[in-house]
Amino acid sequence: MGSAGAPFGRIVVGVDGSEASIEALRQAQRLAVPLGAKVEARAYWDYPQAYSGYMLMGIEGFEERAGQILDEAVSAAYGDETPSNVVASLVRGHPRDSLIEASRDADLLVVGRRGHGGFGGLLLGSVSSALVAHAHCPVLVVHTPEAPAETP
Repeated sequence: MGSAGAPFGRIVVGVDGSEASIEALRQAQRLAVPLGAKVEARAYWDYPQAYSGYMLMGIEGFEERAGQILDEAVSAAYGDETPSNVVASLVRGHPRDSLIEASRDADLLVVGRRGHGGFGGLLLGSVSSALVAHAHCPVLVVHTPEAPAETP
């Protein structure tokens, strides 16, 4: 982050296509607009680990599918018109390690946390808890929005 009075420059959002990550995109934009910040929506992909000496069949398409998930999440968060301050990036790498690295030059990291309900819902997931512990900038963990209660 810059010195006192310096503008907020970059908010990085981890996107995995879940409702929580779509809400993270929305919350990042709500913060970015008054701060004049850019939002970078980042999705991560990698090939699965394989045993050496074995040829994996049918492993193509990971990058393309991750790109589709990213595009769908951005559309779900913002509708047909992506705000001009939002940029989508598809990055090869593990989400936890790559987001920690991205936090080095970000002003804020925003990630969603998938709710599990009950006691499990009180716990952070492995990626979000690693980011809270190891990121180089502030981290906002966004919960999946609750469905409105039905009225009898």
